Amino acid sequence: MTHTLPPQDNNPALPSRRNILKSAALATAASAAAFGMHAAAQTGAPRPAASAPAGRKVALVTGSSRGIGAATARRLAADGFRVTVNCVANRDLAAAVVREIQAAGGEAIWEQADVSDPRAVRRLFDANDKAFGGIDVVVSNAGIMRLAPMRDMTDEDFNRMMDVNLKGSFYVMREAARRVRDGGRIIALSSSITQLRSPTYGPYAASKAAQDFYANVLAKELEGRMISVNALAPGLVNTTLFTDGKTPAQIAGFAQRTPHKRLGEPADIAGVISLLCSTTEGGWVNGQTVFANGGVV
Repeated sequence: MTHTLPPQDNNPALPSRRNILKSAALATAASAAAFGMHAAAQTGAPRPAASAPAGRKVALVTGSSRGIGAATARRLAADGFRVTVNCVANRDLAAAVVREIQAAGGEAIWEQADVSDPRAVRRLFDANDKAFGGIDVVVSNAGIMRLAPMRDMTDEDFNRMMDVNLKGSFYVMREAARRVRDGGRIIALSSSITQLRSPTYGPYAASKAAQDFYANVLAKELEGRMISVNALAPGLVNTTLFTDGKTPAQIAGFAQRTPHKRLGEPADIAGVISLLCSTTEGGWVNGQTVFANGGVV
């Protein structure tokens, strides 16, 4: 049996299907642009460019002087992004990451900023925009971990962790929502501890669970701009954030909990971030929490 298309209606008074679709696409684009201008006017925020100009795209990674952040900065630079590296105190390490990127043929700057200070976050984005003319990808990676049973957690440790992880990530994502160009990516670092829920991790897990909600809600708020927003939840990763305060036997025991019988490496997580930031591969993942933990949960 042969399937044939129905004959076209040649009546010029009737619009063709192609013209209908073209009109719908133009109307959608116009509505999205009008929505973006209205939102910027309401907030007083700087209005991002509709899309990146021709050339290399730009990424900003907070907390990128070492660990997952540094691996992410290096990977995105290798992917062709111009990169802003950020630190709060480790100036020498941040400068070393930039030198490494530049030695490999990439473009990068570093900027010191404490994400718990909203004014410092604005200055960080300003420095990026001054150097590179705009931004396409923001990875909100900066975070700290303080562990103790709830009865022993001090106010100082709790408040500092919430200032950096909960408030700091909000300040970064708020600025990203105002500045990332259409078609960009925003990623917040969550944690698989939100599922493991181990003793002493309660407040830290709560601060990381917030990233899942931030990403899911912001993805909806940026509708029409083709910006994908996700949370990424690593598991047991070989960084000082995880290994500090643990004995070699404890670390080995954690590694045995994963099906691969090893800790993750920062490069493992950077590879997943690279995929999510891809303009050709990652865009359809949006508003999700992506678990990259080797199967530990």
